[in-house]
Amino acid sequence: MASVGKYKAKDGRIYTRILFVDAGDGRRRTIRLGRVNKEQIATVKNMVERLVKSKATGTPDAVAATWLAGLPDAAHAKLAKAGLAEPRIVATPEPQSVPTPERCIGEFLAQYVKGRTDIKPQTAVVLGHTVRNLREFFGDNRVLDSITEGDADAWRLYLIGQGLADATVCRRCGVAKQFFKSAVRHKLIPSNPFSDLKSGVKGNKARQRFISRTDGQKVMDACPDSQWRLIFALARYGGLRCPSEIVRLRWNDIDWDRGRILVHSPKTEHHQGHESRQIPLFPELRVPLMEVFTEAEPGTEYVVTRYRLKNQNLGTEFGRIVKRAGLKPWPRLFQNLRSTRETELCGQFPEHVVCVWIGNSKVIAREHYLQVRDDDFERAAETPTAMDEGGEKAAHRTAQQTAATGRNGSQTTSKYDSASRVLPVETTVCESSQVLAGQKSGPGRIRTYNQGIMSPLLYR
Repeated sequence: MASVGKYKAKDGRIYTRILFVDAGDGRRRTIRLGRVNKEQIATVKNMVERLVKSKATGTPDAVAATWLAGLPDAAHAKLAKAGLAEPRIVATPEPQSVPTPERCIGEFLAQYVKGRTDIKPQTAVVLGHTVRNLREFFGDNRVLDSITEGDADAWRLYLIGQGLADATVCRRCGVAKQFFKSAVRHKLIPSNPFSDLKSGVKGNKARQRFISRTDGQKVMDACPDSQWRLIFALARYGGLRCPSEIVRLRWNDIDWDRGRILVHSPKTEHHQGHESRQIPLFPELRVPLMEVFTEAEPGTEYVVTRYRLKNQNLGTEFGRIVKRAGLKPWPRLFQNLRSTRETELCGQFPEHVVCVWIGNSKVIAREHYLQVRDDDFERAAETPTAMDEGGEKAAHRTAQQTAATGRNGSQTTSKYDSASRVLPVETTVCESSQVLAGQKSGPGRIRTYNQGIMSPLLYR
């Protein structure tokens, strides 16, 4: 059995190590892992135990052998030093075979990323992750045309051994294909060794969360100021990307009279016709917008002014806000707000309309955004069948509705609005959301709007 321990490095930091007893001489040995995450620690510990058992019994372990073959030279050397693997023999190239720098993977990747002046900063970060993985596995001086399809398969196994999610592995394999496709086009290699790898952007349903309006109100209450309340409202009830679309929103993009908002989208602006889109001025956005508008200095251009700096990590701060609200931060904090809103809207409007508002396609929406909620199962279980035989089911349903009307008739309530922060007001609540959802009142009056809850909203 292997165990996990800590050690203090020369730089004063605490790192992780794996300790085990050698099956050959019974001595206690250590493998220093350095800075790794929990998934990587668990993977290495499991594989070390497999290798120790294999050495003790003399029976090869196919899983451990495959993992071992996919390790970069530096990691493999640590295991070899601990007696768990045979040292690799690294062939020294002959002097005449030393390649030009641009034909080595390290220099090629550096020049490729440097030359991509057409990409966004965040895209450059994504490319950088794959560059790091390739350089760690192959080394900077590996010649491009020496990399085979088998090497590409081993690199993919290496990514899996790092504890990366399947969607992340597929995404990085796709980026690697992109790199080596460029090498083919520049006549540096005859073919792309990564072309057969499973790649593409995959949705991960396990990381999807539906943020209910009840939880949304808790988050609104925990926000430190009006601007954070608006950021949350624009992401949860407007479906805007955060921070790229929210920080670019200007006051002249809001058409109060027509009830529309013009959203500028940096992510899709390189696609013709997708540099911007219009969304409705949803009722849930009016009060947060008006709250910030009344606090804004005359002549202010942008709606969000306090959280615009590039070095500000809105995700980190938002995670703290969610914790203050008494909730556990969910995966993909801002994307799941967009996912929640798109799922919610698709229950009320045609899918093609919602996709235009959210700014994605039907394929992307179905793969990455739309969710099946518990409420969907409950509502389906309670919905009567369309075939009412003999009128018995229809009569039973009518009796239930009559009883519900008598029991839950009109009443006066006083509560905070779930989508805004208006003061408690008295409003008449009834069970017909279809009537209330379409009512409008004059300036300064109260409008009642129902989307799963009854909410008094200040209509303007």
